[in-house]
Amino acid sequence: MKINVTDQDGVRHEIDAIEGWQVMEIIRDHGLPVKAECGGSCCCATCHVYVSEEWQDKLFDMRDDEDEMLDENHDREDNSRLSCQIIMTEELDGLSVTLAVSARP
Repeated sequence: MKINVTDQDGVRHEIDAIEGWQVMEIIRDHGLPVKAECGGSCCCATCHVYVSEEWQDKLFDMRDDEDEMLDENHDREDNSRLSCQIIMTEELDGLSVTLAVSARP
Protein backbone atom coordinates (compact mmCIF):
# COMPACT_ATOMS: atom_id res chain seq x y z
CA MET A 1 0.00 0.00 0.00
CA LYS A 2 1.08 3.57 -0.67
CA ILE A 3 0.35 7.10 0.48
CA ASN A 4 1.17 10.14 -1.63
CA VAL A 5 2.32 12.98 0.61
CA THR A 6 3.10 16.49 -0.58
CA ASP A 7 5.26 18.28 1.95
CA GLN A 8 5.13 21.96 2.89
CA ASP A 9 7.66 22.80 0.15
CA GLY A 10 5.50 21.20 -2.55
CA VAL A 11 7.64 18.07 -2.94
CA ARG A 12 5.61 14.90 -3.52
CA HIS A 13 6.63 11.68 -1.79
CA GLU A 14 5.21 8.23 -2.45
CA ILE A 15 5.66 6.27 0.76
CA ASP A 16 4.88 2.72 1.84
CA ALA A 17 1.92 2.37 4.19
CA ILE A 18 0.96 -0.28 6.70
CA GLU A 19 -2.66 -1.32 7.18
CA GLY A 20 -4.01 -0.45 10.62
CA TRP A 21 -1.47 2.32 11.31
CA GLN A 22 -2.35 5.97 11.74
CA VAL A 23 -1.43 7.99 8.65
CA MET A 24 0.46 10.33 11.01
CA GLU A 25 2.67 7.44 12.18
CA ILE A 26 3.44 6.44 8.62
CA ILE A 27 4.33 10.00 7.59
CA ARG A 28 6.48 10.55 10.70
CA ASP A 29 8.26 7.21 10.40
CA HIS A 30 9.27 8.06 6.83
CA GLY A 31 11.02 11.18 8.13
CA LEU A 32 8.68 13.71 6.55
CA PRO A 33 8.26 17.09 8.29
CA VAL A 34 5.32 16.63 10.66
CA LYS A 35 5.37 17.65 14.34
CA ALA A 36 2.85 15.14 15.70
CA GLU A 37 3.45 16.50 19.20
CA CYS A 38 0.75 14.50 21.02
CA GLY A 39 1.74 11.21 19.42
CA GLY A 40 -1.64 10.54 17.89
CA SER A 41 -4.05 11.10 20.75
CA CYS A 42 -6.01 13.91 19.06
CA CYS A 43 -4.83 16.48 21.63
CA CYS A 44 -3.20 18.91 19.21
CA ALA A 45 -3.37 19.76 15.52
CA THR A 46 0.30 19.36 14.66
CA CYS A 47 -0.35 16.49 12.25
CA HIS A 48 -2.79 18.57 10.19
CA VAL A 49 -3.11 17.52 6.54
CA TYR A 50 -5.25 18.45 3.56
CA VAL A 51 -6.90 15.41 1.99
CA SER A 52 -7.21 15.46 -1.79
CA GLU A 53 -10.79 15.80 -2.96
CA GLU A 54 -11.04 12.35 -4.52
CA TRP A 55 -10.25 10.74 -1.14
CA GLN A 56 -12.47 12.73 1.21
CA ASP A 57 -15.56 10.53 0.82
CA LYS A 58 -13.51 7.39 1.56
CA LEU A 59 -12.56 8.53 5.07
CA PHE A 60 -14.55 7.91 8.22
CA ASP A 61 -16.52 10.93 9.38
CA MET A 62 -14.68 13.37 11.59
CA ARG A 63 -15.31 13.00 15.32
CA ASP A 64 -16.14 16.03 17.49
CA ASP A 65 -12.73 16.10 19.21
CA GLU A 66 -10.92 16.21 15.86
CA ASP A 67 -13.24 18.97 14.65
CA GLU A 68 -12.54 20.99 17.80
CA MET A 69 -8.77 20.62 17.42
CA LEU A 70 -8.95 21.77 13.81
CA ASP A 71 -11.13 24.74 14.78
CA GLU A 72 -8.20 26.07 16.79
CA ASN A 73 -5.96 25.94 13.72
CA HIS A 74 -5.60 29.11 11.63
CA ASP A 75 -5.03 27.27 8.35
CA ARG A 76 -8.06 24.97 8.46
CA GLU A 77 -9.76 24.29 5.12
CA ASP A 78 -12.79 22.21 4.11
CA ASN A 79 -10.48 19.28 3.37
CA SER A 80 -8.51 19.49 6.64
CA ARG A 81 -8.05 16.38 8.77
CA LEU A 82 -5.71 15.28 11.53
CA SER A 83 -3.57 12.52 10.09
CA CYS A 84 -3.57 10.75 13.48
CA GLN A 85 -7.30 10.19 13.03
CA ILE A 86 -6.97 8.52 9.63
CA ILE A 87 -6.32 4.78 9.93
CA MET A 88 -4.74 3.19 6.87
CA THR A 89 -6.89 0.56 5.17
CA GLU A 90 -6.79 -1.26 1.82
CA GLU A 91 -9.51 1.14 0.63
CA LEU A 92 -7.09 4.05 1.21
CA ASP A 93 -4.26 2.58 -0.88
CA GLY A 94 -2.97 5.56 -2.89
CA LEU A 95 -4.34 8.17 -0.45
CA SER A 96 -3.13 11.65 -1.31
CA VAL A 97 -2.54 14.30 1.38
CA THR A 98 -0.65 17.57 1.73
CA LEU A 99 1.07 18.51 4.98
CA ALA A 100 -0.20 21.80 6.41
CA VAL A 101 2.30 24.54 7.21
CA SER A 102 1.15 24.35 10.84
CA ALA A 103 2.38 20.73 10.98
CA ARG A 104 5.99 21.67 10.15
CA PRO A 105 8.40 20.89 12.99
